[in-house]
Amino acid sequence: MVSVRTIYHNLRFCDNCPDPAISASYREAAQNAIADSKISLVWRQAIAKRLNQVNQSLARLTVGPNDSY
Repeated sequence: MVSVRTIYHNLRFCDNCPDPAISASYREAAQNAIADSKISLVWRQAIAKRLNQVNQSLARLTVGPNDSY
């Protein structure tokens, strides 16, 4: 299992990741960490905040002018 710290830090690479599958795996690991009650609330909140930022950023990058979101 990847450490919580690594999950948190990997999220910052999602915006510039050349492989969408790697970016998706980072986001999936973050989702799993958020759902894991064994991880401290402080870490889960930090991961959730960063994941939200990543998802919003990716939405701006992937949605074109003719797309509805």
